[in-house]
Parts: sequence; C-alpha cells; structure tokens
Amino acid sequence: MKGVELFPAIDLKGGQCVRLKRGEMDQATVYADDPAAQAKAWEAAGFRWLHVVDLDGAFAGESRNGEAVRAILGAVRLPVQLGGGIRDLAGIEAWLAAGVTRVILGSAAAKNPALTREACRVFPGRIVLGIDAREGMVATEGWAETGALSALDLAARYRDAGAAAIVFTDIGRDGMLAGLNLAATEAMARAVPIPVIASGGLASVEDVRAVRASDAGIAGVILGRALYDGRITPDEAIAAAA
Repeated sequence: MKGVELFPAIDLKGGQCVRLKRGEMDQATVYADDPAAQAKAWEAAGFRWLHVVDLDGAFAGESRNGEAVRAILGAVRLPVQLGGGIRDLAGIEAWLAAGVTRVILGSAAAKNPALTREACRVFPGRIVLGIDAREGMVATEGWAETGALSALDLAARYRDAGAAAIVFTDIGRDGMLAGLNLAATEAMARAVPIPVIASGGLASVEDVRAVRASDAGIAGVILGRALYDGRITPDEAIAAAA
C-alpha cells in the first residue's frame, strides 16, 4: 500500500499565518506572525511539502502576500505548492522562477480552461488544480462565488490536461475540525486519473489513517487547524501516512 503525502498548510492574510473557518475572512485565527519561521518549524518536524495559500490574493485576483511567500521560499528547502490570486501565465512563470515547485490554479481552473490547459502544457508536472466545493458545487474568487458547475464535472474537464494533482476542498468543513469529506474525495479520486489531495476538515490522526486505508488511491492530505491546535502532532501524522 502506497503512503499518503502530507501538506501542512500556511495560509497567508496580511503577512501572517492564519486559519479561517469555512473560508470566511472575518473568521481568521492568527497562528504565527512569522510565516517563514512557521515553514522552518514544519520542515524541522519532518514534513516533505508545504501548501501555501495567499488568501488576500485569492479574493483580490492577484498576489498580495508575495513578501511572505518569498521569505518562506528563502527559509526552507522543502518543495512548496502555492495558490491564491494567480490568474495568468506570467504570474505562474514568475512564481515558478522564484522557487515555487507547483502553482495551484483555483478560480482560473473554473473560469479559464484555455489558460489552465496551456499552463499544464507549458509547465508539465507543475500545475495543481484547486477544486473547492460548497455542497458539491465549485466555488471561486476566494470561495465568495458558487456557480452551477459540479466539482466532479470540473475535474473531468481536465482529465487529459496533464495536471500534477487536484487539491479538493470541502468548504463547509474547512477549518471546522469536522473530519474530511472522505466519500466525496474518494469519488473524485476514482473519477479521474489525476492524483487527488484531500483538504478541508481534518480533525485527528484518524482522518489520515482513513485516507491511507482508502482503496480509492487518494494521494495526499492537507493539514490545517488540527495541526496548529495540537489535535494532531507532526509525528502522529507522519507515522499514520507512511
């Protein structure tokens, strides 16, 4: 049985490391004033990836926490996947050149399939699709807009595009410590040949074990509030995922 990759999340708002509840910007809890120091802590704990999101950028449609992202890149040797407000090829290219390993396209994946396919072609293995769903329907623009497209239909649109992975987030569970939406994540993992990373609601080491035990082949899981609150320790998570 293959291991599951773990992605501790560093969500950036106003240059600080925060966690939101259900993506609501006024429901932010600040966990660290120094995102680079937090990144170093996760590296020292033994994690092999970082998942960084520019929350202000996601709402603004352009990068807003670039200084903090660059500080993270300068502080660690871990591969970083970055999302939030990246909407064009120039922005993708600039972040990859700056040292980001993979760029996450969320709103762009939902609204600009031509750009997304072109990005997958030009930067093979370095584009991740961020598919964020509210009750199964895709939400964009920092989750402020929910459309009529289902998460599964959006994933199917890109099944042959060459994306490196899909980060599938259940918005209703995000930051709520309610447990992952394993059924919906498994459905997506079975529907497309793209590796799927589970996100939203992880509450304990049992969630990591459930992903690991799933026969759907879920590739990874994002750790957020439960990790910051100490409900799951890095050692527990790494052991459960291995």
